[in-house]
Amino acid sequence: MFSRTVLSPCNRPPKEFSETTSRPIKPSRPIVNAAVILNRSPIITRTPTPFERAYYAYQSRIHRALHNPFPYEFYFKQGSPLEARFNIEERRRERKAFGAPFGMDTAEQSESATLAEASLRDEDEETMPRVHEADTKQDLKSLDRRGQRNLYLMLLKNESGKDVWRFPQGGVEKGELLHQAANRDLEAECGSHMDTWIVSRNPIGVYHPSSVAEPSSKAVVFFYKAHIMAGQARPDPKRVLDFAWLTKGGDI
Repeated sequence: MFSRTVLSPCNRPPKEFSETTSRPIKPSRPIVNAAVILNRSPIITRTPTPFERAYYAYQSRIHRALHNPFPYEFYFKQGSPLEARFNIEERRRERKAFGAPFGMDTAEQSESATLAEASLRDEDEETMPRVHEADTKQDLKSLDRRGQRNLYLMLLKNESGKDVWRFPQGGVEKGELLHQAANRDLEAECGSHMDTWIVSRNPIGVYHPSSVAEPSSKAVVFFYKAHIMAGQARPDPKRVLDFAWLTKGGDI
């Protein structure tokens, strides 16, 4: 009979360590970037639609029809040039509110009325055009173009051998806050000839780009919104190939 020897866990020989045993891999730290969406707000009011123009004209006619008449006899001497000038301006306002048939000039005009109308023609102000010269020339670097729209600064850079349009952005240094890095990168890429204002210290969006050169790398871009108050972008030619102020969905 053979006797079986039972070894307790304490008496068992130590298990040899295998070199092929997998060790836990530390996760790679993400590459953090801060980008700035620099905006130039509209500088003129939006052109009203036909419905809005009709509504405003209707409200003007109602207001004109219901307003109390101005007691010009109390303020102006009868037959004076000031009275004639007021009557001419009143007829112009009536024609503008109710149409051409209203406020028609009579065939007989006094000498004072003729002089008053001539002085009004000299004082007529010309309305500035709503289309700037930069719009006709298609100058994408001008801040005067597209006055009714928001403009956003885009930079043309060479990344991995390809020309890419993107917002101003850069890396975050150790111990640096995100909004500080965004402001520093904006000045480094676009120059210090702009008066800008970052709206908040909190980012408005986060983007995880996929890198073709390093698909395993983890990168994250935090976007900050800013406004340009004065000045113009002057990018560093060593870092930026070109720049443009573009509208959303209109120029790209």
